Amino acid sequence: MMSESRFALLIVDSATSLYRTDYSGRGELSARQMHMARFLRMLLRLADEFGVAVVITNQVVAQVDGGMAMFAADPKKPIGGNIIAHASTTRLYLRKGRAETRVCKIYDSPCLPESEAMFAITEGGISDAKD
Repeated sequence: MMSESRFALLIVDSATSLYRTDYSGRGELSARQMHMARFLRMLLRLADEFGVAVVITNQVVAQVDGGMAMFAADPKKPIGGNIIAHASTTRLYLRKGRAETRVCKIYDSPCLPESEAMFAITEGGISDAKD
């Protein structure tokens, strides 16, 4: 399909959700991580071979580390462990702001400094956030 048509963007929504249900418990952690690594390598190959931008969305979970979590501004961490982090070039953290405002934070990038941008999702699409 990729060789017959020209695609510019491939989006995988909730990349870890199926792995969490199919591979449950610590006993299957190794198998889950190996299968996820194979899947992520395939996505990287598609990006390299066809020049496609790949966007992966992922779930987050509350980080419960005893007393330290209450001092964190946002005690959430991405699910999937280091395997997702190592397969990603730039990681963004999206969250809801006030009212209709959303916040996109550059969480990790080799070429961009950590920063935030505010935006809104409207009937017309994505727009600048109202002050």
